[in-house]
Amino acid sequence: MQVIALSEATADMVDLVGGKAAGLGELIRHGERVPAGFCVTTEAHRLGVIPTAEVVAAYERLGAGPVAVRSSATAEDLPDASFAGQQDTILDVTGTADLIAAIETCWGSLHSERATAYRDARRIDHQTVRMAVIVQRMITPTVAGVLFTANPLTGRRDEMAVDAAAGLGTTVVDGAANVDHYILDGVTRADTGCLTSAHLADLRATGERLQAHFGCPQDVEWAIDADGVRWLLQSRPITTLFPLPPASGKPLPRVYLEFGHVQGMLQPVTPMGMSTLRAQIAGMLAALGIRVEIVDIGGRLYGDLTDLARDSSARRRLVKLMAVDFGPRAQAVMQHVLADPRFAATGGRASRDRAQGAASLRTAGRAVVGILRALARPEAARIRMFETIEQMRVRSAAPGDLRTAADRLRFVQARDADDSADAIMWPIVAGMLAATLPGALLKGIAGPDEIHTVLGGMPHNVTIEMDLALWRLAQDAGEHRQLLLDTPPTELAARHLHGTLPDIGMTAFLDAYGHRGVAEVDLGVPRWAEDPTPVFAAVANYLRVTDPEQGPDQRFQRASAAAEVALEKLVGRARRRRPVRGTIAGFLLRRARALAGLREAGKFAGLYPLRETRRQLLLVGADLHDSGLLDQPDDIMFLTLDEVHAAVHQGVDPRATVTSRRATHHRELRRRSVPVALLSDGTDVETVLPAVPAADGTLVGVGASAGRVTGPARVVHDPATAHVEPGDVLVAATTDPGWTPLFLTAAAVVTETGAIMAHGPTVAREYGIPAVICVPDATRTISTGQLVTVDGGAGTITVH
Repeated sequence: MQVIALSEATADMVDLVGGKAAGLGELIRHGERVPAGFCVTTEAHRLGVIPTAEVVAAYERLGAGPVAVRSSATAEDLPDASFAGQQDTILDVTGTADLIAAIETCWGSLHSERATAYRDARRIDHQTVRMAVIVQRMITPTVAGVLFTANPLTGRRDEMAVDAAAGLGTTVVDGAANVDHYILDGVTRADTGCLTSAHLADLRATGERLQAHFGCPQDVEWAIDADGVRWLLQSRPITTLFPLPPASGKPLPRVYLEFGHVQGMLQPVTPMGMSTLRAQIAGMLAALGIRVEIVDIGGRLYGDLTDLARDSSARRRLVKLMAVDFGPRAQAVMQHVLADPRFAATGGRASRDRAQGAASLRTAGRAVVGILRALARPEAARIRMFETIEQMRVRSAAPGDLRTAADRLRFVQARDADDSADAIMWPIVAGMLAATLPGALLKGIAGPDEIHTVLGGMPHNVTIEMDLALWRLAQDAGEHRQLLLDTPPTELAARHLHGTLPDIGMTAFLDAYGHRGVAEVDLGVPRWAEDPTPVFAAVANYLRVTDPEQGPDQRFQRASAAAEVALEKLVGRARRRRPVRGTIAGFLLRRARALAGLREAGKFAGLYPLRETRRQLLLVGADLHDSGLLDQPDDIMFLTLDEVHAAVHQGVDPRATVTSRRATHHRELRRRSVPVALLSDGTDVETVLPAVPAADGTLVGVGASAGRVTGPARVVHDPATAHVEPGDVLVAATTDPGWTPLFLTAAAVVTETGAIMAHGPTVAREYGIPAVICVPDATRTISTGQLVTVDGGAGTITVH
């Protein structure tokens, strides 16, 4: 079948007619007004010959007048890939010769540079894509444009947006002219611009019909002709919207704060990781007397903060409490939410659950004792902590008598929270408080950059110790140096796992740190011991450092020495100007240097039981694979524990569920922007905040590590494949401890999210390199190779 009428195209014919034609066929079948036309199918494209006779016959049935010739590729107008403007449309085509030429042009545009780059960015296999071509009777509009059935800028689902201009709609979609912009929110508008209130009402009604029919928000192209008739030219899913929060069933709006970036995670969490993390995070917060529901939105961890925002007691300190882990961007959105009348206080602590209040008091008592104990005797607290971590490592191992999938699953499901958390938690909290409080005490005496210098080169940080261990491994490479530089990291990793790589010390390194990885709190993500590709990539980066003075060990020592000198100067000046405050601040800063480096140890310890849980689950997955219930063992990470239980004990086949969730996960992996906070109507709260003015060429964030550096930018999305030269400025959406080996060669760090006391800025201060965090869209605004100046004191990035 090489030519069919457009009215015969259906949603299940994408492989034959492409996404656009399938959508238009659905519109026609749904009774919408669409210009008549036909489709030259992908079968003709596969054969490579235009069926001229069939095309001419179909063209003559249209009246042989002017037509629009439009691409309709099989990877076009899909839920996660619009291909907007990536392939060609030719308007006002008249005559069979020009029609055949226009079809050939559309075919050729499938492999244009822009279409190829678009597919590459979305990891779409070029060999699987085919091109169909739509031929439609030409509409000559007086006004045309685009209707979005949800607000594409804010994400708000109860608003529609319309862009319109006189003449052809191409002036709107190509951005070639000024357009009239309308927001449809149910309020009747006066006649303004090129559309009347009647036009707008008709478009809103049309949008409601189309969204209900297709089941998701739509991007609709339309045109109105000289007779006032409105035509639909296209309807496809809006591909950029972040998923909606789950329906709460409550009339008032709710607010959700993204929790993943606290751990340096913006990528989606696997379903198995989500099922365990939700319970763990909620339990940790409950232990602190805070009740927050953890919600899966787009595969990311969001906390429902609505009840805290409306609690008259909690809301007074909510923004301040977010400073340490959530950072300035989260604080800004929450300040906006608290000022919204819809989130006004509705009750105080007295109205809250009494059991929760009792838990808070118990926790407060333990906290006071634990924090004061750590501040009084930091060395003893540190020794207790690392003894506890070693005990956790030993206890995390599974017993040797687990034989069946049911045995292993029982072991995983029976794992309880460790009862030694206090020995780890309170020294960390004490160190964070000791590092945070001096800022207020020293106001007017010392600025943030001077305090950051004092907090640099911090001892007792397990992540720093890990990075420096890898640096020593690289320095001892000797005769294997060239092998490690010239061989792709993936090949080195494979050789190491197969035991065919020379001994360079990697086995010993992975014995100590192989339970780590990027996004390591997600059970579904491989550890370095399973795939050491990122570690070998980091080693290659280290080997490119040729100046010994730029080695991370030297940088760390310089940062540590500078911190001690700055501490003495600062405390002396503070005592002279404000004796009491200066003495307290000096005590706290010294305790910060003794304790704040322990921040990484808590997570490091928690990864031991996580590693064993993952190992046992993969063994269960292998059993299910052998039983024909999974296609591969790690498919188990796309199930929940309850679903695994049903497969193990009842033989329920979960493969369809795995396939669907893998597809969703892969689609979300391509998402580069994750909202800091969402409202229940889909609003990305940051999009409605007032814009922050900045000088031309200057990006504004938050300074997190002092210093000023100019160098070429290196935008990195995946540390496993990162090539960072000495002196590069590392630009990333976020970082976690799995990224920190890259810091050893970077001259500065820029991230889109974070908090001053989070993992990435902490490690940057240890190495004495500038860091600026919370720079919106940094990875899209800055390009690799651009010369940039990072000022960690001012919190700015200047693009030269």
